Amino acid sequence: MIINQTNLKMKKLSYPNHVAIIMDGNRRWAKKKNTWKFSGHKEGVNTIKKIINSALYFKLKVLTLYAFSSENWKRSINEIKFLMNLFTKVLDNEVVNFKKKNICLKIIGNINKFDINLQKSIIKAENFTKNNSGLILNIAVNYGGRWDIISGVKKIIIEIQKGLLNSNSINEYIFSKYLCLNNIIPVDLVIRTGGELRISNFLIWQIAYSELYFTKILWPDFNEENFKNALEEFSKRKRRFGGNIDN
Repeated sequence: MIINQTNLKMKKLSYPNHVAIIMDGNRRWAKKKNTWKFSGHKEGVNTIKKIINSALYFKLKVLTLYAFSSENWKRSINEIKFLMNLFTKVLDNEVVNFKKKNICLKIIGNINKFDINLQKSIIKAENFTKNNSGLILNIAVNYGGRWDIISGVKKIIIEIQKGLLNSNSINEYIFSKYLCLNNIIPVDLVIRTGGELRISNFLIWQIAYSELYFTKILWPDFNEENFKNALEEFSKRKRRFGGNIDN
């Protein structure tokens, strides 16, 4: 990736700290290429590696990737089996690289539905990288924004019943502590590839004031230059968070 270092230095301060990506278009990529229907998922993994390296290059603090939604269980048994095997293989193969690159891996979502081997791979990978102090890499698997909120409500109810929490003290700050990403800085930018103009139940609480960036590029074709373009587009926007236009 060729980057103008002078421009990078001038714009660096306005780049996002936390980028979340809806990685869409793997299946359409395979269909467009007239190739094996699951090849897009394998190629998508290569794109993930490239974007993680770009996130390190631009010194992002957090990168969150939407890998498998709670709605994706509606897909064929063969595709789900392929995705679970691919996820397990990637975790086992890449965890050493994450350690070397000082990446702290976190898995967000309900992992209890996965088979025991995948659950063990997840726990092992998280524990192996938990002390890394560089990029925080969140992978959302079996995740849904509505599930996240309902899960948080259930936790709050239990705390109230135990007398550990007063319902009158609950505000946005307190509520967010019971959700995924509760100890992570806010999402600045959401990127969605594949041309769809929706957020598909992704971090619906956490991205209330995030900037949104949509591209028609299918995820396997999304590269470092495309990622850089999204970051530069973010740097041009004025974020007011509901405040005055001059702020």
